[in-house]
Amino acid sequence: MQYTARGIVSDIGGLLYPNLCFACNRSRVDEQGAAICFRCRVKMPETSFHKEDDNYVARHFWGRVPIRHASSLWFFQKGGRVQRLLFQLKYKGKTHIGEEIGRMYGSILREDQAAVTKADLIIPVPLHYKKLRLRGYNQCDFFAQGLSEAMNIPWSDKVLKRTLESSTQTKKGRIDRWENVRELFALRDMEQVSGKHIILVDDVVTTGATLDSCAKVLINNTNVSVSILTIAAAQ
Repeated sequence: MQYTARGIVSDIGGLLYPNLCFACNRSRVDEQGAAICFRCRVKMPETSFHKEDDNYVARHFWGRVPIRHASSLWFFQKGGRVQRLLFQLKYKGKTHIGEEIGRMYGSILREDQAAVTKADLIIPVPLHYKKLRLRGYNQCDFFAQGLSEAMNIPWSDKVLKRTLESSTQTKKGRIDRWENVRELFALRDMEQVSGKHIILVDDVVTTGATLDSCAKVLINNTNVSVSILTIAAAQ
């Protein structure tokens, strides 16, 4: 493992000042256990997509799968605050970040009376059991928990399962991403979702391939309507 001077300083700073913001790693957070400082909250690149039916995220699914609503909280910018937050959530075990972001987004959606707040169940995109065992957790579960708490909608990780292990999507092109997730998911519990409005959640939407695959499994096998919420949208 290689360490840069900045990385070493960052690690030492994290030990000496454990309440540093995970987005900027400089400012202290106001509350014990909080992940994001006030300055970063203000500067986060919010999308306001939940106010638009015809938005950038929703257009990912046009002509592919009938999605009721789709939106993301923030824009994903390489090297930016959002990427730093998601790295800590996904790879460093800082699962409370996911819950905090979920509560933040759920509160925004509730305050703006977004239609998605009337959904019946929240379902995180599942990890394959091998990756889950290796990482120890699914970062999307914690985002789902935060949304659930803020919007008073139950969530479940028992509805969908990942049947095949796919390679990482991070460095794949648009076409390869779609091929990589084709027929990777299956239903575990049809009765739990039949006739309901489901919210599928993921951390980042890039091409929409993973979420498309999950949504099709739900829609093709049960009488459901599907909405999609993600932490960030990559452009």
